[in-house]
Amino acid sequence: MTDSPLRAKGRAMRRNLMGAAYADKLDQQIYTDPIMEKFAELTQETVFGSLWTRPGLDLKTRTLICVVSDTATGRTPELKLHIRFARNHGWSEDELVEAILHLLGYVGAPLVREALLVAKETFAEMRAENPVPS
Repeated sequence: MTDSPLRAKGRAMRRNLMGAAYADKLDQQIYTDPIMEKFAELTQETVFGSLWTRPGLDLKTRTLICVVSDTATGRTPELKLHIRFARNHGWSEDELVEAILHLLGYVGAPLVREALLVAKETFAEMRAENPVPS
């Protein structure tokens, strides 16, 4: 299948956000199925090709919006992915933890606790993928 220009733009944005290796991993694990390929095509055009490439906000800000939104709505699988986006675009672990903790008074302790557990797991995975040389 040939990518439309918008899908090609979205695919490039998606790889930029999550990193090429992680995008390849997801593509191989999830998006080889014909049903999920339809989902990928649509999201790569609409979400990554249109929303993420709009002017007005930088990618760093957009990634934090997603972390906050996922925390507030209890979207654990998406939060894991969006924490990865945020780390890849300049947010430190400490800054992300603080942003999530700030939500305690607004969305409640259970959602914040779950988000912090996801953050802890995602940070550990990312460190294991890219160990700091000694």
